[in-house]
Amino acid sequence: MATREPILGVMGTPWALDALLATGLVLSTTSQLRLGGGIGPAEICLALWVLAMAAREAIRLGPPLSPALSRLLIFWGLFAAAQCIGTLAGMAIGDRHDTSLFLHDALAYPLLGAISLLSVVEPGARQRVERTAWLVGIFGAVTLALQLANAAGLINFLGADPWYWDRMRGWSENPNQLALLCAVHALLCLHLADSASGTGARICAIVCGALSIIVGRLSKSDTFSLVLVAAVPIFLAFKFRVWLLSLGPLLTLRAAGAWIAIIGFPILLLSAAPLAYSLANQAEGIAKELSKDNGKDTQNEADLRFNSWKDAFARGLESGMLGLGPGPHLQIPAILVAARQTENGPKNIEHPEANGAPNFEAHDTVLDLFTQGGLLAVLSFVWIAAATFVVTFKGRLAGLSTLLFGLGIFAVFHLIVRQPLFWFAISLCLVAGLEAAKPAPMRLRSS
Repeated sequence: MATREPILGVMGTPWALDALLATGLVLSTTSQLRLGGGIGPAEICLALWVLAMAAREAIRLGPPLSPALSRLLIFWGLFAAAQCIGTLAGMAIGDRHDTSLFLHDALAYPLLGAISLLSVVEPGARQRVERTAWLVGIFGAVTLALQLANAAGLINFLGADPWYWDRMRGWSENPNQLALLCAVHALLCLHLADSASGTGARICAIVCGALSIIVGRLSKSDTFSLVLVAAVPIFLAFKFRVWLLSLGPLLTLRAAGAWIAIIGFPILLLSAAPLAYSLANQAEGIAKELSKDNGKDTQNEADLRFNSWKDAFARGLESGMLGLGPGPHLQIPAILVAARQTENGPKNIEHPEANGAPNFEAHDTVLDLFTQGGLLAVLSFVWIAAATFVVTFKGRLAGLSTLLFGLGIFAVFHLIVRQPLFWFAISLCLVAGLEAAKPAPMRLRSS
């Protein structure tokens, strides 16, 4: 086996491939750097990594069927079937769609499937995804620092416009793409800090994660703020569970602290009851502070989002819950069409053209999948997400369970299945969770 590895040359070395993948993942949201046809440095890096890994597996005559690979193969098989059925259903009812956006999704999904599948192939999947996770943490911090310097006017990078009105977007077309990168990066660094074996590595992960929190707040994304607020109690809850389950013959300090916290929480809650009214009055102010523009446009955005969700659900039912194929399937709201005709907004941003074809998304992963692949696509997505969470939960990986919760929050308000970062997170959680759930002797043998 080892004698065949040099055939791939330098690109076949583990660190070179891992660095190539990490670079593509970190740059996957930098849509301002893409050239014509939607091809940019991220797409080039990811495509090269897929080709190199596919060549390696062809030389090895294919990977063994591991539990993580089996789960992802089942998902992508169901997902592909759902998209094909949806396309046929759309053709049967004469549904119109934007051809360019249809092709965009039809080409993106195979690449994403290849990234997730090749990330978990054995042997060495655990070491490979862990190395890549650390490289994503380091490369991500460097990239965010450069975007922050670009936003501050210290550098000018390829003519990128780092601001969307008063919201930082870095090298992305819109601030929400940057916010997703910051959320995944921050929660990934939380996992790296939690699982680091040395103090130096833990400090490095914390510093990298702190930078993504700063940039994420500058994006003024309400979803990022929600993830940030929810991540702390969620992580602590998972961590308390890990400490409690680590009870041995002797009570450790961590386990004792966890028991004290659980026993004392109801007493603390009762004693704090008189403060509830005061906290409720302050909650509205805190929410406005965390939201962009102090909540001025929150109601308008909520109405627009709820209308889009209602339209997406209606479109899914219209297809008989079979879907309509890849791409968006909603009409652009009239209020957005009017606003884009009158505003003189930031440069380097592309909006769907109001050409009569449905080309607007619901900005909700489940509902967008419902319009694309119907009930089968939704069930397959819910299954892989739930199965991955169960794996990290059983493996007592508090950081990765928190990462999945954060991605779940983003999925409510954005379509994230087209994001390579999402699928790398799923692959990392599956591999790490399944490995952690093994008995200790089996973990030693596999490592």
